[in-house]
Amino acid sequence: MSDLAKLPVTVVTGFLGSGKTTLIRHLMTNPQGKRLAIVVNEFGDVGVDGEILKSCAIPDCPAENIMELANGCICCTVADDFIPTIEALMALEPRPEHIIIETSGLALPKPLLKAFDWPDIRSKITVDGVIALADAEAVSAGRFATNVEAVDAQRRADDSIDHETPLSEVFEDQISCADIILLTKPDLAGPEGVAKAREIIAAEAPRVLPVVEVAEGAVDPRVILGLEAAAEDDIDARPSHHDGHDDHEHDDFESIVIDLPEQTDPAVLVARIEAMAREQNILRVKGYAAVAGKPMRLLVQAVGARVRHQFDRPWTAAEGRKGRLVVIAEHDDVNPDAIRAALLEPAAAA
Repeated sequence: MSDLAKLPVTVVTGFLGSGKTTLIRHLMTNPQGKRLAIVVNEFGDVGVDGEILKSCAIPDCPAENIMELANGCICCTVADDFIPTIEALMALEPRPEHIIIETSGLALPKPLLKAFDWPDIRSKITVDGVIALADAEAVSAGRFATNVEAVDAQRRADDSIDHETPLSEVFEDQISCADIILLTKPDLAGPEGVAKAREIIAAEAPRVLPVVEVAEGAVDPRVILGLEAAAEDDIDARPSHHDGHDDHEHDDFESIVIDLPEQTDPAVLVARIEAMAREQNILRVKGYAAVAGKPMRLLVQAVGARVRHQFDRPWTAAEGRKGRLVVIAEHDDVNPDAIRAALLEPAAAA
């Protein structure tokens, strides 16, 4: 088969909470006549992102075309999860015309690109492009590192010192592997924050990359689909901190799953999440809750202490109105008991 006959795949990567799911929802509702398929890689065992996307399913991207990989980072479970999932999508009738992969915020894209050389799929599929999302406010504030200013000072003082944190390495690997950068949430960053984020991205990128500002995932699909990058054949031009290593570890991060009782007031839950994030150095919170007297499920997503929440859909009978949150933090900072105590105090439950 020629390259043009291969099924194109777009890899959507980005720092935690950068807006990947919002972007994909926009693409699903603006498919330009293409039959799409979506692969969602969760970190933790709650399929929140998959549930969000399935609730947006349309004829060009039906629910059966949306698959979740919830057994760990996609770049660490290639043989067990990724390859069988891609094969299952390619076997669908009608066959998808474009696959979009949403990696977890902690995934390294380069090992995933190498998976496209797998004998069973390499003649049938190609990486149309790698899209890296970067939260303009978070990047400009340096939240991809524990203490960016201190690290920068140490590096300026001694070029032989490299004290970068795992978060900064993940961010840099995602930028280095990308074909295009989407700078999200520019309204929160403001003009100065956007300019600073652009400077940081330009400094980290191994080559000149296009950077497009995107609010609420609204980008013309023609900008990011149909790049024909064949990224799997261009791996050497995409440097990684983990080049030369067969895998990478996620022991630097920990996810804690918390079952929530029914809540009396969403504002109380939001306040508790905000306080917990500040006190426990939480990176990401996502999940859902049941609110007394409300038939709709409350969807909760947070990046640091910035919390978003909305009622997204009615509870199904099978779910039993059971709330659940996934809390992600750096391993050295995490205190599971304190996190549970902050979210499960009696005042928060009905």
